[in-house]
Amino acid sequence: MSEQPILVLDPTGSNPHAEHQALYARGPATQVDILGVSAWSVSDPAFLKQLLTSNAVSKDGRRHWPAFDDTVTVWPLALWIAVRNMFTAYGGDHRRLRRMIAPAFSARRVQAMQPVIEQIVSRLLDDLAQLPAGMAVDLRDRLAYPLPIAVIGQLMGVPEQQRAGFRAGVDPVFDSTLTTQQATANTAALYQALDALITAKRTAPGDDMTSLLIDSRDDEGDGTGLTNEELRDTLVLMISAGYETTVNVIDQAVTALLTDPDQLAHLRAGRADWDDVVEETLRAHPAVKHLPLRYALTDIPLPDGRIIGAGEAILASYAAANRHPDWHDDADRFDITRPSKEHLAFGHGVHFCLGAPLARLEVATALRMIFERFPHMELAVPDSDLKLLPTLISNGHQTLPVRLRPATD
Repeated sequence: MSEQPILVLDPTGSNPHAEHQALYARGPATQVDILGVSAWSVSDPAFLKQLLTSNAVSKDGRRHWPAFDDTVTVWPLALWIAVRNMFTAYGGDHRRLRRMIAPAFSARRVQAMQPVIEQIVSRLLDDLAQLPAGMAVDLRDRLAYPLPIAVIGQLMGVPEQQRAGFRAGVDPVFDSTLTTQQATANTAALYQALDALITAKRTAPGDDMTSLLIDSRDDEGDGTGLTNEELRDTLVLMISAGYETTVNVIDQAVTALLTDPDQLAHLRAGRADWDDVVEETLRAHPAVKHLPLRYALTDIPLPDGRIIGAGEAILASYAAANRHPDWHDDADRFDITRPSKEHLAFGHGVHFCLGAPLARLEVATALRMIFERFPHMELAVPDSDLKLLPTLISNGHQTLPVRLRPATD
């Protein structure tokens, strides 16, 4: 394949479909510019799976990316590569950190959250039911946001009055239109809030994730457990992954169902269930479009003969991979009756998201309960008026205005 000019990714993510087509046209991987950083965007699902399970690919930029030191102080997305947690760990460090964190997402703990999630959703729907009939309401703001914030806040032991502050700190983490100065200031504010939470939990621990992580010990190491930096950055990962992503999946699922009556008909006729809706939403509209960054430890040959050189950065382009025409028939179509809804929305391999079962539970519960409570819900604006979030990372809408129609209408 002849040399192609580098593809500059749109920081606002304004036209993902056109971006997918541009990536596909350049083969299984292509060099892109992501806010001034050069990386190989991988959009071919088979090749991406291969890289995600390869020991020749690392997520530890400090150790395996020669450009790390020059990038981390000037890149607006520096937090994504600078944190010290399992998101950026490699090899033994990753296994150590994941082993400490896994108990917080055990099957028992997730199952115990079912009635809690139902109570939170029921309360939010009760509040919506009090609004004047026919009033347009932003469902992203009134349901998709508060549910995961309440869930992750409870899991982490964040006092209810402080949860809005965490939302204000997490939203900009996914914003790829910020300047470096804005991103740095937001990171400092987020860390300050997390340091305060850690201090409070050291003084008065509870039955929550933060207290559990503070008490974590590495039985195979020197007994010190998580360092203070690893603890704080692990909480950054937990609240970010457990909040923003779930917001987007709820948002996208509701949008997809309200813009395609045939899909709702499949549900009501029993040809599909809410788990089908969740999985097809994760496939067609994954919460994260591009996930920074991974790094090649050795030269990696591409299927077309090109080479990802040792030390070069790799960008997992999940949204494009999920819709790749070689993976699914009519891949751009949202179809909850699709026989195979296989996707990479939660990653693949050793970095597969620990919180996936909890996210699936939250989304399925929220969808089931709101469509039962308001079966005639409809969009309050034409779907062409819905505006995407201005980011190349997060995949959702700025607002989701709907009109609620209770079952008695």
